[in-house]
Amino acid sequence: MYNRRHFGKLALASLPAAAALAGKPDSRINGVWIGAQSYSFRTLPSLDDAIKAMSQIGLSECELWQGHVEPRQQRGPEGREEQRKWRASVSMDHFKQVAAKFKAAGITLYAYNYSFRDDFTDQEIERGFEMAKALGVKCITASATVSVARRVAPIAEKHKLIVGMHGHDNLKDPNEFARPESFEKAMSESKWIGVNLDIGHFTAAGYDPIDFLNKHHDRTVTLHIKDRKKHQGANLPFGEGDTDIKGVLQLLKAKKWKIPANIEYEYKGASDPQTEVAKCFEYCKKALA
Repeated sequence: MYNRRHFGKLALASLPAAAALAGKPDSRINGVWIGAQSYSFRTLPSLDDAIKAMSQIGLSECELWQGHVEPRQQRGPEGREEQRKWRASVSMDHFKQVAAKFKAAGITLYAYNYSFRDDFTDQEIERGFEMAKALGVKCITASATVSVARRVAPIAEKHKLIVGMHGHDNLKDPNEFARPESFEKAMSESKWIGVNLDIGHFTAAGYDPIDFLNKHHDRTVTLHIKDRKKHQGANLPFGEGDTDIKGVLQLLKAKKWKIPANIEYEYKGASDPQTEVAKCFEYCKKALA
């Protein structure tokens, strides 16, 4: 099992030297690294626009959503098969070029969000790790299932790349990540299986992210920062829901846990994604003051 020292080294080793240069963003606030899940910018025209938005906001760390690098998937079996073919044949140069764009902007690509599901072929799982390595990320995050974690674990160990399982608020399906027990079951498969804790979804499911982090911070690779109401309530602007965003960020600050905290903009905002994510970032800054 990894300890907090391992994950601290993992985070510190990826801090961008370029961020110290003039004009490059540095979004570490009192020792806490605030970044973004690029899904937050899903409605912008392109990945280039998302990178530009992150730079202008001042964010220096990113968890890259697979939808920003894969062709848009058509609905139905034919679309799914085309996606498999693309994943099997795409050159790793494609991902290296994506990584170069982030590097030029002074933004560290920390994680690649590639969501393993039960219908993945073994080849699709394997290729996800190859893509992540081409991107140069420190870990993979995945909106996955408990059952697929068993298939992912040996491949993660083979590639020596940690996978953080991402949860939602589906308490009815035991194969979905929502309860602490589902994360713990997956982590028992391998030391290479960890957690990408979405503190908003975890709150909506009726659990306390602070309690979970106190128990499992050494296996938590990244956080998703959002605000939701309890009892599977709505996504809301930061500060309007029940999620203890300030408490979580202050815990990272006090304990000096080097776990990137990535803003994931999902609520219905009054403005464009760049403006809304900038508001979220300002909220995080004030929470860490």
